[in-house]
Amino acid sequence: MDRFDAMQAFVRVVEAGSFTKAAQTLHMSKTSVTQLVQQLEARLRVRLLNRTTRKLAVTADGAAYYERVVRLLADMDDAETSLSSASAAPKGRLRVDVPSPLARMILMPALPAFHAQYPDIQFDMGVSDRMVDLIGENVDCVVRGGALTDQSLMARHVGDLQLRVYAAPSYLQRVGTPSHPQELEDSHHRIVGFHWARSGKVFRYAMHRDNESIDVQGRYVLAVDDGNAYLAAGLAGMGVLWLPDYMAKAHAASGELIPLFQDWRMEPMPLYLAFPPNRHVSRKLRVFIDWIAELMAQHAPITTRPDP
Repeated sequence: MDRFDAMQAFVRVVEAGSFTKAAQTLHMSKTSVTQLVQQLEARLRVRLLNRTTRKLAVTADGAAYYERVVRLLADMDDAETSLSSASAAPKGRLRVDVPSPLARMILMPALPAFHAQYPDIQFDMGVSDRMVDLIGENVDCVVRGGALTDQSLMARHVGDLQLRVYAAPSYLQRVGTPSHPQELEDSHHRIVGFHWARSGKVFRYAMHRDNESIDVQGRYVLAVDDGNAYLAAGLAGMGVLWLPDYMAKAHAASGELIPLFQDWRMEPMPLYLAFPPNRHVSRKLRVFIDWIAELMAQHAPITTRPDP
């Protein structure tokens, strides 16, 4: 038994919650992962996991061993890194997940420069607005807008998305231009709905003007769960949109979108880069986090300091 392989297998089983998922992320067979954990238990002479046909649970001894092994594996990685040249370039595979509009409009155009600087980093990038199980799916980090609901995650506040309201000229010609946000609630106006991944409900927007406040949801004929589809629906005249500046800027400049309620304001939406707790932050992840922070400083600079 290779003790290092066995410890890695045990850590992945705990984090993934199953032997099958752990085997997939380790690119091994389920049988091999099971045997490694069994051999580890035999060597330690303790049961690390309780297994049934339906459930896998970590024993008290297993939980204590897991905490020590995670630190040990991180220390081993640091030791290997310290032996290499201080100027050695970070390398390896990085699994990330980012919102689809952010990928299309900001990350993809900037990636060639990142690749030129760090040619040995390989990306497996999920492009979605869905909820991601970072540990179960073995994802290194995600970039997401809005308040973080999972307080166990480590996070870095990398930007603030300034939201404004827009509609396509075709929509306004057909329905008319609303003069007050309340009209979106109780008239013939329609919005494009956006299903918030964390709740599955259509997102509501808090708007303020002087001493007046309103919480707008509106009525829709179309709701989507993807940012690119949301923008496309608005450009097609399906309803009123709430967009961050980076998504709306080019379309507003070309006249494809018309700003509404310009004397109203909304609190900026914080943008976070989040990664799992107890996960060693490798050099490749560190340079990616710093790159995202620098990139968002150009497109959505931080204006608030909310607690994650």
